[in-house]
Amino acid sequence: MWRIIKALIVLALLGIAGLSAYAYLADMRPEQSEIKVPVTLNAVE
Repeated sequence: MWRIIKALIVLALLGIAGLSAYAYLADMRPEQSEIKVPVTLNAVE
């Protein structure tokens, strides 16, 4: 029983380490583009 629990803990730690490494090392920059949209305001003078 303890072997299974130890194996699950080790797998969880490896998964967390792998996910952290992927988050820091992967190229996850968003694509950037300029957007110009005219805005009409319904202001009362």
